[in-house]
Amino acid sequence: MRFYNRQHRHYCGIDLHVRTMYVCILDAAGQVLVHRNMKSTPEAFLATVAPYRDDLVVAAECMFTWYWIADVCAAEGLTFVLGHALAMKAIHGGKAKNDRIDSHKIASLLRGGLLPQSYVYPATTRSTRDLRRRRLHLVRSGAAFSPYPKHARSVQSSRLRTSAGLSGDPGRSLGPFSRPQRPQEH
Repeated sequence: MRFYNRQHRHYCGIDLHVRTMYVCILDAAGQVLVHRNMKSTPEAFLATVAPYRDDLVVAAECMFTWYWIADVCAAEGLTFVLGHALAMKAIHGGKAKNDRIDSHKIASLLRGGLLPQSYVYPATTRSTRDLRRRRLHLVRSGAAFSPYPKHARSVQSSRLRTSAGLSGDPGRSLGPFSRPQRPQEH
């Protein structure tokens, strides 16, 4: 596991959601400079970090909504670090958990050199990555569920045939598990 361990003057930890984000900015000594909830918009983010932009590093947990913050940081020349969600949970998995605590923990892990990193995919390859991940999920779930009903029906049908003594008689009805018969034309 790679950890981000470069030193900076300011550390920004973000607990990011679709509509809101909790931002915590620490200085090099660990003093909290900003700790607030705000809308998840580039304008609100840039206004909040504007006084601390010199030697600022921004970190967010690798969840579904990190693309826009990575793009904003890249466009503005800010260092962005994507935290590995599962490894971060193992490091700071305490009992008390809310957005305020999480944003402070992300900033503290970043400042202490203990933030496990995930790969920040370039904007040009993200759509292909997302498509492949969704397709893989569909293929796996389809492979897991598609043969089950067919298999269950054939097993139940064979059990009924043997228990009723109908194993070799295709003309006899098996109740609700029998296949519908086509009407014969006269």
